[in-house]
Amino acid sequence: MDYSSDPTHEDIRQAVKTLCKAFPDDYWMEHDDSHEFPWDFYNAVAEGGWLGLTVPEEYGGGGLGVTEAAIVEREISASGAGMGGCSAVHIGIFGFEPIINHGSEAMKKKYLPRVVTGELHTSFAVTEPDAGTDTTNIKTFAKKVDGGFLVSGKKVWITKAQEAEKMLLLVRTSPRVEGEKRTAGMTLLFADMDRSKVQIRPIPKMGRNAVDTNELFIDELFVSDEDVVGEVGHGFRTILGGLNAERVISANAALGIGEAALRRGTQYAKEREVFGRPIGKNQGIAFQLAESRIRLDAATAVVDKAAWMVDAGLPCGREANAAKYLCAEAGFFAADAALQVHGGFGFGKEFHVERYFRESRLMRIAPISQEMVLNYTAEHVLGLPRSY
Repeated sequence: MDYSSDPTHEDIRQAVKTLCKAFPDDYWMEHDDSHEFPWDFYNAVAEGGWLGLTVPEEYGGGGLGVTEAAIVEREISASGAGMGGCSAVHIGIFGFEPIINHGSEAMKKKYLPRVVTGELHTSFAVTEPDAGTDTTNIKTFAKKVDGGFLVSGKKVWITKAQEAEKMLLLVRTSPRVEGEKRTAGMTLLFADMDRSKVQIRPIPKMGRNAVDTNELFIDELFVSDEDVVGEVGHGFRTILGGLNAERVISANAALGIGEAALRRGTQYAKEREVFGRPIGKNQGIAFQLAESRIRLDAATAVVDKAAWMVDAGLPCGREANAAKYLCAEAGFFAADAALQVHGGFGFGKEFHVERYFRESRLMRIAPISQEMVLNYTAEHVLGLPRSY
């Protein structure tokens, strides 16, 4: 395997680092406190040409792969932007794979160029209050009517719904039937976020407050036949193809938080003096930071391999899930160590590590919990009986 540096990837890293220098930690602390969407950052990312990175060139996009999208999100996160920065732009950078891979040509021509310019804001609406990780148990139903569907139901944990014009909405178009395949009867729609039919209720939460998270209450929302993504009744298959890629990109965001935390923790250990010496001279401090470095390096090796496998079209459920697990753990370990190294000051906001801590904790839950990764590995890698 060739581990030499890729010039294109290095150019991407440096360009994203340069862009992010205009948005320091104080910018993200202010937006986390005010709960205001980071429009200046979003617009800068759009103007830099990073949205639509994986959109094919024929629609104005970059035509690049998961590896490049992952690099962008890792560098955004590592700048100190964390999940606030990544979540603000994630769907634009990588979120339209269902439309790219399964949408009609008319749909692609209509929407993908607007993704690239940053004009089109979209949410991904899958999770429901009573289904959670059990996606096949969703209840939001789309009733067939002349020219389309009428959708009613509830969704939860929906990012950017307050800014979104459209949403990739997973629904049932036929009821779940005992004895049939659990994924049968699900359909993916590219629906309007029509405020007269969709009530959006923000969810107060522990962190990542620069980007809103919401509950949706949908009441007879009309979605035309032209806005069906893929085949009616096969929506689960439509979203399934992008899950490994999503886990790889989210893993890179978790790594980035860890890098930001380790950078601040190490610098503080060099500068802070107690009992007449830098605290980094004490092994109790130094070892936490050294272990953080090793964990981040190990997770990087796994996630980089997984990204390569996704782009090569190779089966990589094992690697993508392992990458998500390891990066989430490594990022949180580094954030926790950085907070501990700062002592009481780490609990305050001035040094920013408390925000890293809160956001890195999220990555052990989303986009899939660590426990579900272990379930996958136990069943699909080790061949143990299904436990859920």
